[in-house]
Amino acid sequence: MKKLEYKDWRHIFKLDPAKNIAADALELICESGTDAIIIGGSDNVTLDNVIDLLMRVRRYAVPVALEVSTIEAITPGFDYYFIPSVLNSSETKWVKDLHHAATKEFGEVMNWDEIIPEGYCILNPDCKAAKLTNALHPLSEEDIIAYAEMVEHLFRFPVFYMEYSGMYGDVQTVKKVSKRLKNNQLFYGGGIQTEEQARQMATYADTIIVGNYIYDNLAEALKTVEAVKTLSKQ
Repeated sequence: MKKLEYKDWRHIFKLDPAKNIAADALELICESGTDAIIIGGSDNVTLDNVIDLLMRVRRYAVPVALEVSTIEAITPGFDYYFIPSVLNSSETKWVKDLHHAATKEFGEVMNWDEIIPEGYCILNPDCKAAKLTNALHPLSEEDIIAYAEMVEHLFRFPVFYMEYSGMYGDVQTVKKVSKRLKNNQLFYGGGIQTEEQARQMATYADTIIVGNYIYDNLAEALKTVEAVKTLSKQ
């Protein structure tokens, strides 16, 4: 069966290379019917633990992408490389400086067809990613919509990522952002713990990402796959 391109992904499981996951749990995740696995995290991400998890996931047919948070952990072997630009960061480091350094070092050998820039908006001020990037808060609904439109019309990134990271987001805000985006793929991540929450967000987001809950309640996390795959985006 031909693998879906990232534009067609509706459901993703996100695995943190700094967290332990048993072989039987990893098999259930990779064989669940999810469209893809993203490997990525905010801290303690190393080349060794990224390669280890990549090799374990590669035993299965599911596509696998690296969400790059540190240059030192970049390695060949992924189907895609998602490159976040944290638009509400107060430091240019997280918007463009690390990206410039990586391109300067690896630009000649990069396969640009595999590299997918993401316009990131971190919406949980208490999460690790927000603190690491000094993300600006609070953000109004109008602020978030403006970031989304910047991603689509100014930067022309293919993906806008609403990252609530451990907190379930506001469905109406996701709906309004979705209605304003015409050509971009809207990623939603954060706090999904039930089939109903997965359906709610997948009604408006093109792609939902389930991450932390894998490690808290795998059985319930696995149910989100079918909840999304049987649903059409509005």
